[in-house]
Amino acid sequence: MKGKERMPELPEVETIRRDLQGEVVGRKIKAVEVRNGRTVRRHPSAKHFRARLEGHTIKTIGRSGKYLLLGLDDGETLVIHLGMSGQLQRAKSIKEPKAPHTHAIITFTQGGQLRFVDPRTFGEMFVSSAPVDGGPAVPELAHLGFDPLEDVMSWEKFWVLLSSHKSGLKALMMDQEFVAGIGNMYADEILFAAGLRYDRLSNSLSSQEVRRLYRSMVEILAEAVKHRGSSLADGQYRDLFGGVGDYQGQHQAYDREGQACRRCRATITKVKSGGRATYLCEHCQV
Repeated sequence: MKGKERMPELPEVETIRRDLQGEVVGRKIKAVEVRNGRTVRRHPSAKHFRARLEGHTIKTIGRSGKYLLLGLDDGETLVIHLGMSGQLQRAKSIKEPKAPHTHAIITFTQGGQLRFVDPRTFGEMFVSSAPVDGGPAVPELAHLGFDPLEDVMSWEKFWVLLSSHKSGLKALMMDQEFVAGIGNMYADEILFAAGLRYDRLSNSLSSQEVRRLYRSMVEILAEAVKHRGSSLADGQYRDLFGGVGDYQGQHQAYDREGQACRRCRATITKVKSGGRATYLCEHCQV
C-alpha cells in the first residue's frame, strides 16, 4: 500500500469529531499561533484569523461531509478541512514535542493545545461568520450535498436524487455536491457491497438496486465509524490521540487487486476510472 495517498473521508472525520466532543467543548481559546499562512489562506492575514478565535470558547462540534465545524460562543464557526494529509492532534501539555509540519496551534486557557499538522498543506482552517437571517450556518459549505450519516432519507427520495443525474455511479458518489464525505476508498466498498459496477449509470438502477445501494452506503459508513476509520500503510490518518483506525481489515474490494472476492471467489481487479484506481469484482458487480 506504500505510495498510496488518500484523503480522510467521512468515517475518519466523524471519528475525530467524536474525539473533539469530549476534549475541547467548553474550552476557552487563549492564543492561536499560525506557522504557515497557507493553512489560513481564506483570511487576509494570520493576524485576522487569530483575532476571530482568541478569547472565545468552543461550544459545539459538528461535521459537514469531510469538514469539522467548531461552534464558538459568538455564533461564528471554526471550519477545519484535513485535505490529503492533515491531522488534528490533542496535546495535554504545551510542553509535548510538536510534530513536523505543525502549521497551526490553538492553546487553551486550561488544558493544553489543539494542533493542526499537514505535511502537504492541502488542508485549511477558516472562521465563518455567524449565520444571517436563517441563512446557511456555514455559507462557504452551502454547495455540499446531503450527509449520508446525518441526513436520513427514504430510499425513494434517494432514488429521485439518483435518477436526476445520468452519471457513472462512482463518479456521482464522489461528487461532494451530490453526497458529502465519500471518497475513492469508501465508494469502492459501498459499490462492492451493493453489487454494482462503478460505471453503471445512476438513472439505470432498479428499485431493488437503489435500496441495496442506499443500505450499503449507510451501513458501511456507520460500520467504519465504529472501527474508528481506516488507516493505510502511509500512516497518514490518525485520530486525535495518534491512534489508527482498524476498518481497513474489513475492506472487501479496496486495494485487494489479485485477491479472491470474498463473495464469489473470482479475482478482484483494478481499473483506472476518472484518473483514480477503482477496485471491483467484475463477476458479482453488475
